[in-house]
Amino acid sequence: QVQLEESGGGLVQPGGSLRLSCAASGSISSIYATGWYRQAPGKQRELVATCTSDGTTNYADSVQGRFTISRDATKNTVYLQMNSLKPEDTAVYYCNSNTFYGGSYWGQGTQVTVSS
Repeated sequence: QVQLEESGGGLVQPGGSLRLSCAASGSISSIYATGWYRQAPGKQRELVATCTSDGTTNYADSVQGRFTISRDATKNTVYLQMNSLKPEDTAVYYCNSNTFYGGSYWGQGTQVTVSS
């Protein structure tokens, strides 16, 4: 079992920055990939960025060059640094981890609102 807790969401003006954190606990060693997803009102949940245990990263085209996913293994935490935020980035952001044993775990989500 893996437990995930997101933090760092909030209200920010267009062009601003936020850093989201996803702290993992439980069977940490079983995780092979962690990703950030988001879901805006009335829309499907979409992939934002992923990071595998070997450091390989992947980004949605819409955030490429603005968002950076990183991991601190010493803190069992994955971060999403979001720069140059736009109103269309407004969504609930979720952390997801997949394990070598086929498990998939989600956090409770954190709201990000980009508005002037």
